[in-house]
Amino acid sequence: MTTHIALFRGDITEFEADVIVNAANSSLLGGGGVDGAIHEAGGPEIVAEIQRIREVKLPDGLPAGEVVSTNAGSLPAKWVIHTVGPIFDKDDDRSDTLRSCYTESMELADKLGAFTIAFPAVSAGAYGWPLEDAARIAVEAVASTDTHLTTATFVLYSEESYAAFTAALEAAISEGHTAT
Repeated sequence: MTTHIALFRGDITEFEADVIVNAANSSLLGGGGVDGAIHEAGGPEIVAEIQRIREVKLPDGLPAGEVVSTNAGSLPAKWVIHTVGPIFDKDDDRSDTLRSCYTESMELADKLGAFTIAFPAVSAGAYGWPLEDAARIAVEAVASTDTHLTTATFVLYSEESYAAFTAALEAAISEGHTAT
């Protein structure tokens, strides 16, 4: 099934979707940027579930490129999928790990029964991934993942991020990577 790809400039904690993706750190216990905002807006229900997950399933934290889901607390969603993006390293190509953040999130959302998903720009903030490359990888990953999701929206906080994702989406369309 083809997933419609959309772009939205705004705050992901206010975006309505079945799933909101959190660009988490490996501890899953909150941090800065999107991660801190999702924990703050979602409230203690998310933290309580993460603490249980850490105790039972992930005592060492979540590795980069992998995903885990929790309730969405007070967010306008049913679930939060937490994924840990890779830290950019110009000497070590971690593109497959970044791609995995998107594909694994979509596959888990599909298993949860979701139809809509909202992504931030994973690894393009504090983890230092060059924005244009992060956008290209994200768009290509989402466009090539076969799920029952009807819509995947990149919710981008800054004008710069929105412009980079717009360019990546237009390039993917013109190259035939996505019909959206």
